[in-house]
Amino acid sequence: MRFAPLLFVLLLGGCAAAYHTPSDGRLTTKINAAYKDRDACLARSVQAEGQALDPAVAARAAAASCVAETDRLIELVNRDGDPRVAAKIRQDSEFRATGMALRARGQESG
Repeated sequence: MRFAPLLFVLLLGGCAAAYHTPSDGRLTTKINAAYKDRDACLARSVQAEGQALDPAVAARAAAASCVAETDRLIELVNRDGDPRVAAKIRQDSEFRATGMALRARGQESG
C-alpha cells in the first residue's frame, strides 16, 4: 500500500515528460526565427518592387523571391511532410506580402 502514492507520482511524471520535452522550446525558437526571416525577406522584396507594380503582382514577385526562407519555414513547421501544410504556408507568404504591398502604398488590406 505504501507504493501506491509513489506509483501514482511516477505515472503522472511520465505523462508530463511525454508531452513536454526540452527540444520543444528550441524548435519553437527556430520556428519563430524562421517566420521573422521570411517576413523580413518579404518586406525587403516588396520595398524593392517599389510603387510601380500592382500590389498583387508585387506580392507574387516578393513571395517568389523569398522561396528559400519560406521553404526553411515549411521544413521546420511541417515535420510530417503534409503538402496541405506547405501550400497553406506558401499562401500565407503571398497574403502577408500583399498586406505589406498595400501598406507601402497607403492602402488597407481588407
